[in-house]
Amino acid sequence: MLVQERAGGAAPKSPKSTGKPLPTHLHHQHHRFSESKSLDFSTWVSDNFYRIVTVAVLVATVAAVFFLRNTGDTAAFLYLQSQTHPLDKAHNFPHVDWNNIPSNPDKSSPYANFRSDRWIVVSVPDYPSDSLKKLVKIKGWQLLCIGNSRTPSDWSLKGAIFLSLEQQASLGFRITGYLPYDSFVRKSVGYLFAIQHGAKKIFDADDRGEVIDGDLGKHFDVELFGEGARQEAILQYSHEYVNRTVVNPYIHFGQRSVWPRGLPLENVGEIAHEEFYTEVFGGKQFIQQGISNGLPDVDSVFYFTRKTSLEGFDIRFDENAPKVALPQGTMVPVNSFNTLYHSSAFWGLMLPVSVSSMASDVLRGYWGQRLLWEIGGYVVVYPPTVHRYDRIEAYPFVEEKDLHVNVGRLIKFLVAWRSNKHRLFEKILELSFAMAEEGFWTEQDVKFTAAWLQDLIAVGYQQPRLMSLELDRPRASIGHGDRKEFIPRKLPSVHLGVEETGTVNYEIGNLIRWRKNFGNVVLIMFCNGPVERTALEWRLLYGRIFKTVIILSHQKNVDLAVEEGRLEQIYKYLPKIFDRYASAEGFMFLQDDTILNYWNLLQADKNKLWITDKVSKSWSTVSTNGNSDWYIKQAEMVKSVVNSMPVHFQVNYKEAVKGEHSLMICSSEIFYIPRPFVADFVDLVGLVGNLDIHHKVAIPMFFVSMDLPQNFDSVLSTMVYKRKPPPANSTLYSAQVPAVHPWNVSSEQDFIKLTRIMAEGDPLLMELV
Repeated sequence: MLVQERAGGAAPKSPKSTGKPLPTHLHHQHHRFSESKSLDFSTWVSDNFYRIVTVAVLVATVAAVFFLRNTGDTAAFLYLQSQTHPLDKAHNFPHVDWNNIPSNPDKSSPYANFRSDRWIVVSVPDYPSDSLKKLVKIKGWQLLCIGNSRTPSDWSLKGAIFLSLEQQASLGFRITGYLPYDSFVRKSVGYLFAIQHGAKKIFDADDRGEVIDGDLGKHFDVELFGEGARQEAILQYSHEYVNRTVVNPYIHFGQRSVWPRGLPLENVGEIAHEEFYTEVFGGKQFIQQGISNGLPDVDSVFYFTRKTSLEGFDIRFDENAPKVALPQGTMVPVNSFNTLYHSSAFWGLMLPVSVSSMASDVLRGYWGQRLLWEIGGYVVVYPPTVHRYDRIEAYPFVEEKDLHVNVGRLIKFLVAWRSNKHRLFEKILELSFAMAEEGFWTEQDVKFTAAWLQDLIAVGYQQPRLMSLELDRPRASIGHGDRKEFIPRKLPSVHLGVEETGTVNYEIGNLIRWRKNFGNVVLIMFCNGPVERTALEWRLLYGRIFKTVIILSHQKNVDLAVEEGRLEQIYKYLPKIFDRYASAEGFMFLQDDTILNYWNLLQADKNKLWITDKVSKSWSTVSTNGNSDWYIKQAEMVKSVVNSMPVHFQVNYKEAVKGEHSLMICSSEIFYIPRPFVADFVDLVGLVGNLDIHHKVAIPMFFVSMDLPQNFDSVLSTMVYKRKPPPANSTLYSAQVPAVHPWNVSSEQDFIKLTRIMAEGDPLLMELV
């Protein structure tokens, strides 16, 4: 697979041989063994039986761990680690004596007496690129290049400071013992080195980005105070939308159909521009995220679904759009490619080591934003500051898998997190521990955080003072005069390698209408097929439209956020989901063998029940006389429940079902429950209790008890419904109906075929394949 390569290398791995000697303290010590005694073999086995068993178990465990690590499924490995070693705060929380950390001045490097207050830090896995040769010429900034095990031993660039692995180890930083040898996360050493040598601003960059016009001061707010500071108000996303926790900043800068790496996939479909903005005074934009022209920081899902050839991306953003700030409670993806950090946020430069390289800077960005609120700071996103060239090089999607699965949950966790500590560094360490407890990274990063904070103090960094947290105070009301308007331009983007035209604006308009209609409806999907191959795809397909997509399956999968449930009684799991989304206006249930053409559902009444009662092959009434034992037992349980129903349910049911020996059956692959009927549904599930009433029997019983069938919305009546699919799936599909059943999706290839055929109704789906 092809996607942009991270500067500095792949995901964290164990040290490997580089052909160059490592520092002496990194070598393993040799162990000595005494001479073995001359023993009869059977006697030796008898005497050492328990040792043999212990060693065998240890070898098997190590082999299993190495197998998991080498499969590339980082999320699975991290999950195993977290499950095997649950954190105990009393024993696992690092104890740091903050008042007795010795200073660590630079005494060994050739640059011991060098000082600069502006630094550019870059990881260099290869010889200097053309872009790097331009970075070193930026006036007033010192370029610092960090090597790793893949960096050529003769690397050099005039005007740059280069730190090899050996030089990094000699600096005496605590963090070096946690850093992988072949990863860009070794930049953490560079950050400490720059701070040690007088840094007040650090531009976090990569070796493929060229600063536009060669002047960082032209784009960023390099000075926040004094004569060089821009004394101006900054547009800010409105805090009026209290439930909004993340935004796509690319929309503000003219690209609606592009999203940054680290944006939860369920938020990709939120493409409407701001209704209005507010303003904030400048001076505390301690983290400044720049936009990149050419190849912006996009994830592999975008990278692969928007290209038809090996032609590189060259996407442009609106350079005249105003910079925009994020209020407390709202976050934005922050990367390590094009970001300016001021000294008040230097603690936020730490790159986690226990997650994949494609997730490290994204997790750092969200973690840092949350802590930035504690000192009254905020993130500002700036118009294009660099141009990055698309090298069209390989990078596996699996490196982003844990990112796509966890990032939405991480954002919600961070916004809700609180700490009663009285110093910033104590809060930082507490949050890192809490993130390990929640499985966002491992205990290794808790220890790494403790080492990082101690190193900061050792190189002379002073932790900022805490400020009031706006999240815990009443928000200021937004008056008419406080509302600032800015309507983003609609710049040409790339649609399967072709520039977008006016027709795409129409298609995006449709997407907005669908999203507006279903944006507060929760989709609950039951997957009969292999979720490890399809869960992310279903979320990508329907997450553009619905509030969220809940995946249920016979087998739980924590890494993919798939919840466990039995299809035979799946209705018993729904009340918990209803409670979880108390503000949702409705819930759509869908099995993965049924395709939903959401564009044909706009005319339906979302305050009514929807089900396939008018689809003859899906809904039927059978007589229990002379039928199988299964029907008889189901009918007996239904009768028991009906007799225990409150009067309004019982009257409705007996009005709809004539005769004591009749039993309604509905395949129940698709149905909709609006908010006004949620409480009734929950009550009916409670009446069933422990009875084993089948899903196909319980759902129609619930529906006719909640309301009479003539009151159901008939939107699903025209769906295509077959008991068995024709030999070719495609002959069954129609874009003019609300839903199609059955349709098999059991692999990525099946998903690609489906999205291509669904593009007849939603052309923007072609962006996903």
